[in-house]
Amino acid sequence: MQQDAGSRVADAAGDVADRVRKVIEAAGCSQREFARRIVMDPSKLSRSLGGSRRFTVAELARIADAGAVDAGWLLGPGEGGTPADGTPGDGTPGDGTSAGRTAGDGDGAGRDAGAGSRGRGRSAGAAPQATVTGRPLQIVQETVRLIAECGFHSVRVADIAAACDTSTAAIHYHFPGRAELLEAAVRWCMDEDTDRRAARLTAAGDAGDAAGELRQLLALQTPRTAQQRRQWLVWLDLWAEAARSTAIGRLHVDYYRQWRTTVAEVIRRGVAQGVFRDVDPEFSALRLTALIDGLASQVLAAAAGGDDGTGAGPDTMYAALLAHVDAELAVPSA
Repeated sequence: MQQDAGSRVADAAGDVADRVRKVIEAAGCSQREFARRIVMDPSKLSRSLGGSRRFTVAELARIADAGAVDAGWLLGPGEGGTPADGTPGDGTPGDGTSAGRTAGDGDGAGRDAGAGSRGRGRSAGAAPQATVTGRPLQIVQETVRLIAECGFHSVRVADIAAACDTSTAAIHYHFPGRAELLEAAVRWCMDEDTDRRAARLTAAGDAGDAAGELRQLLALQTPRTAQQRRQWLVWLDLWAEAARSTAIGRLHVDYYRQWRTTVAEVIRRGVAQGVFRDVDPEFSALRLTALIDGLASQVLAAAAGGDDGTGAGPDTMYAALLAHVDAELAVPSA
C-alpha cells in the first residue's frame, strides 16, 4: 500500500467492496459489529460497501488487520496488491496468513526516537497489552487510557506509539491523522459503554422489574471502578471538545440521544408496571441524566483534589441518585 493513509481508494467496479464483504462474512459477525471492531462509523462502512463512498487506505488497513488478511489483497491488482485469485497463502479470508503486509504495518521499522520523551508509555520491559482483535484496537485502547490520564489535547501520536511499543509510522498506517485517531477513540469508548449498558439491562430485564433496571443503570454510571473512572474522565474532556469540534460534537449528540432514550424506555416500562408515577419519560430521563453528569463530575473532582470534606464520593452519588428516583419517580408507599 503506497498511497497516503488518508487517501481514498478507487473502486469503480466494486471489487474492493466485494473483498471487504468476504472479510466480514469470514469474521462471522454482523456488519455493525465488524464496524465496531475496526472502530469505523457503521454508516460509513455501509455507504462504502454500497458504493456511495470510497474506503480510505487507513480503513482498509484496519479491515485487513481485523480480518487477518493481506492489505494488498484488499486493494487488488494495480493498487499495490496481490492477485485476488484465492490461491492458498495469498492472504485471503480463511487463509490464516497476512502475507505481504506493508512494513508500516509492523512494529519494527521506523521507530520514533522521541516517542517516549514525555514518559507516558508503558514501563521499560513491560509487554503492551495487545488484544486478539489486533493492532488498531490496541492503539485505540491506549489512546483512551492516555486521554483519561493526560487530557484530550495533551495526547500526542508519539505518546500513543510509545504506549503501544511501536512507531509513529505504524500509528499513521491505521489512523492517518491525530484527529481521526482521537475520534476513533471516542467512538470506541462510547460503543463500549453502550455494550455494557445493554448487557446489564438484559440481565436486569430478565426479572421484568423496571425499578431494578434503573438501579442497575445508576450503578453502572457511578464512578467506582478504575474502568468507570477512566470512562468518566474521557467524558469530561469530551464535553468541552464537543463544543469546538463538529465531528466530536456529532458523536456526543448521538451518544446522549441513545443514553437518554435508554433511560426513558426504562422509565416508560416502570410507569406501565405501576412502579413509577405517571411522568413524562423523556423529560424525566433528561433530568436524571443531567443529575448523573453533575454528580459524577463532582466525584472525580473530589478524587483528584483529595478529600474536600463534603463527602462527594461514589457512595454519596449513588445514594443521591436513589433519593432522586424515590422523590421524583417512585410511587409513594401506601
